[in-house]
Amino acid sequence: MCGITGWVSYDRDLRTEAATLDAMTGTMACRGPDDRGTWSEGPAALGHRRLAIIDLPGGRQPMTAGTPEGTVALVYSGETYDFTELRRGLTARGHRFATDSDTEVVLRGYLEWGDAVAERLNGMYAFAVWDGRRDELVMIRDRMGIKPFYYRPTPDGVLFGSEPKAILANPLVSPRVTLDGLRELFTFVKTPGHAVWDGMHEVEPGTVVTVGRTGLRTRVYWRLETRPHPDGRDTTVATVRTLLDDIVRRQLVADVPRCTLLSGGLDSSAMTALAARQLAEHGEKVRSFAVDFVGQTDHFVADDLRATPDTPFVHDLARAAGTDHQDIVLDAHTLAAPEVRQRVVRARDLPLGFGDMDASLYLLFRSIRDHSTVALSGESADEVFGGYQHFFDEEARRADTFPWLVRYLRDFGDDAGVLRPGLARALDIPAYVADGYRTAVRAVSRLDGESDFEFRMRRICHLHLTRFVRALLDRKDRMSMAVGLEVRVPYCDHRLVEYVYNAPWALKSFDGREKSLLREATADLLPKSVYDRVKSPYPSTQDPKYALALQDQAKDLLARPDHPVFDLVDPERLRRVAHREATPGTQAARRGLERALDLAVWLDLYRPLIVTG
Repeated sequence: MCGITGWVSYDRDLRTEAATLDAMTGTMACRGPDDRGTWSEGPAALGHRRLAIIDLPGGRQPMTAGTPEGTVALVYSGETYDFTELRRGLTARGHRFATDSDTEVVLRGYLEWGDAVAERLNGMYAFAVWDGRRDELVMIRDRMGIKPFYYRPTPDGVLFGSEPKAILANPLVSPRVTLDGLRELFTFVKTPGHAVWDGMHEVEPGTVVTVGRTGLRTRVYWRLETRPHPDGRDTTVATVRTLLDDIVRRQLVADVPRCTLLSGGLDSSAMTALAARQLAEHGEKVRSFAVDFVGQTDHFVADDLRATPDTPFVHDLARAAGTDHQDIVLDAHTLAAPEVRQRVVRARDLPLGFGDMDASLYLLFRSIRDHSTVALSGESADEVFGGYQHFFDEEARRADTFPWLVRYLRDFGDDAGVLRPGLARALDIPAYVADGYRTAVRAVSRLDGESDFEFRMRRICHLHLTRFVRALLDRKDRMSMAVGLEVRVPYCDHRLVEYVYNAPWALKSFDGREKSLLREATADLLPKSVYDRVKSPYPSTQDPKYALALQDQAKDLLARPDHPVFDLVDPERLRRVAHREATPGTQAARRGLERALDLAVWLDLYRPLIVTG
């Protein structure tokens, strides 16, 4: 997995900047607790923190290759699941390998194919190559944006890192956020390339960014494209199963302990059951972990989002698949702890206000890390197969906006309501969202003869796979890497994404339910309770003590009227929210409290210059 960072400065010799490179690399320590390495030569400097997964002694980085024209150096984060096939092909072409790591395969692949190596990789990755033969830096990100990758151009080069904090550690950069950055924080729509911090960008998924002495250029090597789907139902179901079998088998490869994340829903259950069957072929048992809250199952209250608690379904699948299972049970005090909030905001670099859902994910991963280094997740199946309630909600389907926002506002309310009225007017978030939506739908092409309904559903699927899922993938990556845990996402394999995206909606919902293709493709693996279960989102605590703790923390914050958070948050609005009755039903109030508290922590951590005009 790992964390990468680097600096290219054509006007200086970066061998004299070791202290700065060390500081940038040090910010990635949580992503790579096993090893560190730096390398510099002339205008280029690279830093790496390693989480050892494959070839534990042999995969050290930065990794270099000498050529007659100059040194080629690589820093790499992620996993390449087809590295054994690529290695065989490169060996046949005359390449010789000193290690068994996928990192060396990527480096040798670059020497053989240049940046076109990206098209040959199956995996999740973000890597940078300093090509001393051309004095160029080449940055490449995986197709779905599973691994984060940020860069910031400078007057004479570029800074880059797995996370913004690595770039912000360079004295050339001030932590500054403009109105557009604030808008991005309050939309729950991840704009491609947008990094919130002023002057910073993301390497977009499926993209190569090359930096040279004459400037910067980009090349898109993969995008989600519309194609005809000639297969019928039986063939489509069989193809999905064949793909899933291959994907899970590839993603179970590791030289460290593995496990699965199990929620009791269709996605994680199918993936866990596949993993369990495959490992059983080798006499192994899969470990599975689930998050739960004290008293949640016994006192669960159904609502419009969640009809059932997770735990009974988790246990049904664990028994059926024969996993070595463990529940990680969290209490309200731990979830609301200020030190946990600080770690979450620091991990994400941003105050995204997801409260207990971020805290519980972080605490789950921290507990898992005591037992495993790699976890497989069911993340992204809802986006690929059409699993959310709003896929079937007629208002959301017909809305001239991102469909998830319709239900989000209905279920949670507007957490931007805690902002100062003047700032809220200046941000004009509805206009920002409308502009983003118009841009997003223009990228969707229509098949000849495709009906209006099928095209509308195609657009909804495309929006989820290019806007919505990226926010969730970023969340998963940050929370897991904050504790040095690698989380793999089998449902993001680009072969599966491409195939299912082009299946018409009538096939994706052929039985009138969500994720029909996935359910049918894995029906033989699932207990009836899980097969029949209706989609339930990631769990959230219903313990009123959690909301009471938020109220107390908000009151403590209000007692510090000079805190810079009140340049953004209206203290009177926060005061009203802090004194509301704390019940599970007051979702808007709870979200407002979580957002305000996250903003306060963020400002304490970064003290960014917020530009409001």
